[in-house]
Amino acid sequence: MNERLASLHEAGVSIWLDDLSRDRITSGNLAQLIAEYSVTGVTTNPTIFAAAFQDMSVYGAELAALKARGADVPTTIRELMAADVASACDLFTGIYGATEGFDGRVSIEVDPTLANKTEATIEQAGLLKALVGRPNVLVKIPATKEGLPAIRAAIGAGISVNVTLIFSLERYREVMEAYLCGLDDALDAGITIADIHSVASFFVSRVDTEVDKRLDAIGTEQALALKGKAAVANARLAFDEYLKVFESDRFLDLHAKGANVQRPLWASTGTKDPSYPDTLYVASLVTRPVVNTMPEKTLQAFADHGEVDGDTVRGWIVPALETMADLAAVGIDYDDVVDVLEAEGVQKFIDSWSDLVAAVQSALEAA
Repeated sequence: MNERLASLHEAGVSIWLDDLSRDRITSGNLAQLIAEYSVTGVTTNPTIFAAAFQDMSVYGAELAALKARGADVPTTIRELMAADVASACDLFTGIYGATEGFDGRVSIEVDPTLANKTEATIEQAGLLKALVGRPNVLVKIPATKEGLPAIRAAIGAGISVNVTLIFSLERYREVMEAYLCGLDDALDAGITIADIHSVASFFVSRVDTEVDKRLDAIGTEQALALKGKAAVANARLAFDEYLKVFESDRFLDLHAKGANVQRPLWASTGTKDPSYPDTLYVASLVTRPVVNTMPEKTLQAFADHGEVDGDTVRGWIVPALETMADLAAVGIDYDDVVDVLEAEGVQKFIDSWSDLVAAVQSALEAA
């Protein structure tokens, strides 16, 4: 067991891998990461699936069978993804049971082209849950305005959800409200809410990428001194919002009826700027209880030289507020930053999905 990652896990951070492929499952790589690197969950990546699904030596028989059935591209994508996610879920069964459902989770995402279509998102969330057929699956739903009622409806129907693509504190508050309202709905429907789990994926590194670009454009000494500080400050303030909601009387009443907290998940935690430490968005966001979903490069970097220096969130709320005030003082418009990031995030998801659609179309033709 890698001691650095074990220390991170003991500090309250659930380590999830931001990557999944059938090769990871069948080669034993994922099992090794679980056993030796404290990995307790997985989030999926359509870009990885796009490359994998074209490997006829792996998927050829399934593609041929789907083609013979007359399956269209969306159906093929859903079924191939669901099969791999189900296999990954099986590897995490022990962790899922030992942690009472908090970990041992594997995420599968709804078609991001539905991000602004509430009813279609709700319908597909239920379909994906049924296709995977494992209790430890999380269905990923983007936190767009139109996604919020879909999140509430999915929770209300007893579907465990990974709410993704959160950048702003305001949207995060709306996500938590959707979760609590969904729990109320589930109770009203007679659903056992103890079985419902959720994480809220708050994106990190992309905030620095956008803010740093603006700071460079401002170019003053004060502005340049703030580079690389916005993302961590924003995430720390998000955790403060989490505490306000999940330590409130409203949630404690739900908790007495079996409700679970919706843990913050730090997403996009690989550093984009090579001048920053490659473990920046892991070491700076250590607290309990959170998830950090890492690309393998970041996971290996922390395994090699990452340091856990106590809780780096709870005692840092006031400095985070000061950082955000300093950014505003030099001309950074926070509301505009997060609006741009959400729009870009949805488009990046759609672009990745379009690549996946093209890859599967090509694979079906070759099958």
